[in-house]
Amino acid sequence: MSGSKIIAVVGATGAQGGGLARAILSDPRGGFSVRALTRHPESGAARDLAARGARVVAADLDDAASVREAFEGAWGAFCVTNFWEHFSPEREEAQAAHMAEAAARAGLAHVVWSTLEDVRRFVPLSDPSIPTLHGKYKVPHFDGKGASDRQFTERGLPVTFVLASFYWENLIHFGMGPRRLEDGGLALTFPMADRTLTGIAAEDIGKCVYGVFLRGPALAGKHIGLAGDALTGERMAAALGEAIGEPVAYRPLSFEAYRALGFPGADDLGNMFQFYCDFEELLAQSRSPEASRELNPELEDFRAWLAVNASRIPLL
Repeated sequence: MSGSKIIAVVGATGAQGGGLARAILSDPRGGFSVRALTRHPESGAARDLAARGARVVAADLDDAASVREAFEGAWGAFCVTNFWEHFSPEREEAQAAHMAEAAARAGLAHVVWSTLEDVRRFVPLSDPSIPTLHGKYKVPHFDGKGASDRQFTERGLPVTFVLASFYWENLIHFGMGPRRLEDGGLALTFPMADRTLTGIAAEDIGKCVYGVFLRGPALAGKHIGLAGDALTGERMAAALGEAIGEPVAYRPLSFEAYRALGFPGADDLGNMFQFYCDFEELLAQSRSPEASRELNPELEDFRAWLAVNASRIPLL
């Protein structure tokens, strides 16, 4: 890969960054190489990337100097934060500032920032329709990212904003899969009423981001929403039932009931689902499977994802 453009991939051993790193490494003619940033360069995931041709470097988003060093000499960077590691929007904003500063100092040609809507732009803190959390957020894991967009724009960076959808993998790792009822049947219990939910396979996010890098700085300033499919709870349950080989009913919860479930982040996620429902049209317009497929021709819809992953979904 001598002479290729270096992409510094933040979170290279995680869901979004890992998908991007693998997409780049799988396309030796694409003209890019991977500098994989991770706090744990000795991890199995990091070693796997190194074996595939990535250069793995240690970097910590809380350590501005390490991020500056990791971005130096790169052509572009993929920037992402992980709210669920620490549950702190303030920490996300500080990490975004470190990445934006490092990108500016390195003079990067193209930055892709994985962001989400700042829900407070649509539902002010004074509006009680969606409860305010911690005195200053509506959906903390959205708001911190959306508020951090300015870190990149105010520095005049050539940045493309990508907005992910609901991960299908949440059915595997986040306890959102079908649950066993007292009568022995299975039910999907999302607080989505009869509204449509946009979703995507985590690996496809990285592949779509690679499509953004292939198109280059011409996409700077653009907001690109990513989705592999858009389904109601009824349709999701039907597809799950077919893939699992056992009927799955859809049992929508109220937002209040979901917020009261008590697990860490339940109030945040309950508010997220309410935002999805209350602003269904906005989310559908901003996240297009058709546009995502133009970036990533291998994009999987929900049924295609289930064909490979249904057996991994725990039936709780």
